[in-house]
Amino acid sequence: MASYMNELLFGIYPYVALSVFVIGSIIRFDREQYTWKSDSSQLLARGQLRLGSNLFHLGILGIFFGHLVGLLTPLAVWHALGVSAGAKQMIAIVAGGLFGVMMLVGLLVLVHRRLTQPRVRATTKVMDWVVLWLLLAQLALGLATLPLSAQHLDGSEMVKFMTWAQHVVTFQGDAASLIAGVSPIFKLHLLIGMTIFLVFPFSRLVHIWSGFASVFYAIRPYQVVRSR
Repeated sequence: MASYMNELLFGIYPYVALSVFVIGSIIRFDREQYTWKSDSSQLLARGQLRLGSNLFHLGILGIFFGHLVGLLTPLAVWHALGVSAGAKQMIAIVAGGLFGVMMLVGLLVLVHRRLTQPRVRATTKVMDWVVLWLLLAQLALGLATLPLSAQHLDGSEMVKFMTWAQHVVTFQGDAASLIAGVSPIFKLHLLIGMTIFLVFPFSRLVHIWSGFASVFYAIRPYQVVRSR
């Protein structure tokens, strides 16, 4: 039973979450473009927004790209760059801790703002709360994994997650077995992370796509305006 659940959660569920993430985002952009926004509450209440938003966004960007590069870059590339598994583990602990604390402070400020500002609270949708609590739980679990990671400074546990992630994105069927024996905290961290991808298309998080797409504004052709 444990083996079946492990395969279901870490061998099958990743593809369900990623499929909903991609296809759901495309469908929402195609059918509901007027809802494709961050629903900023700046006009309703400015207090605490700048501090909380800046810390949150800096933290989450650092964590996202750190995970993206750290998990999906093959170990051979790190070795070619002269970075051992142990050194990469230390970088992940230090950088993850720094960006994690930054994001945690920002997120707590934003949650406090939504709870205490009547106008902001009144316009907060159910999915907004779902995403906020998911992010808070995910962040708390991520920070809780740091002491566990410090017990494996040789990088052995980190290599398991790297191999799992790379097997998932390359559609190799044995991915779930690679992390069968890791700590439940790591597994719960992975599970909530995938769930965030699952709910992504149904939340205001879709505005992240527009943020990434904005880099193309720098290379798009000029608009041609002709007189009549």
